[in-house]
Amino acid sequence: MATSSSSSRARPSRPSGRNGNGKAARGSSTTPLLWMAFAVLVIILDQFFKILISRSFVYGESRPVTSFFNLVLVWNKGAAFSFLADAGGWQRWFFTALAVVVAGFIVWLLYRHNGQKMFCLAISMILGGAIGNVIDRVVHGHVIDFLDFHLRNTHFPAFNVADCAITVGAVLLIVDELRRVRRH
Repeated sequence: MATSSSSSRARPSRPSGRNGNGKAARGSSTTPLLWMAFAVLVIILDQFFKILISRSFVYGESRPVTSFFNLVLVWNKGAAFSFLADAGGWQRWFFTALAVVVAGFIVWLLYRHNGQKMFCLAISMILGGAIGNVIDRVVHGHVIDFLDFHLRNTHFPAFNVADCAITVGAVLLIVDELRRVRRH
């Protein structure tokens, strides 16, 4: 029995499990729900530690852990590094709305690019961190920060698990892009 030449030829492979239009090829991707579950894990860890610190400390209290690290309880009404913290209150809703829009965009990206594992890991960490801080803004009117690193008398601004996830996610995005550029 003869086979047609078109059916016996091997199809060219597509790099990274992607089809021609940038979407994940069927069977080669991780489900977006897995990435969203990872974001939920970040939210749970973030909120757990914020509740633990809030119940164990009074505002402004600091407890040394090492010579360069303290646990503290401080509030941030602004954005990163307390940007706009003294803006009068509007920033609470502005940063909340901004985070909700970004979260929607990230969920869309998770569906569109779910075959790109490092990319999806990165943005799911950013998603979890953003939502963790949004929960604080909505519930408390400020973000709860508790990790305080310092060198002698110079303190880095206090931060939290959500901030760590956002930072690690941003670094992974950069690494992912550098790897992508290097391959092409």
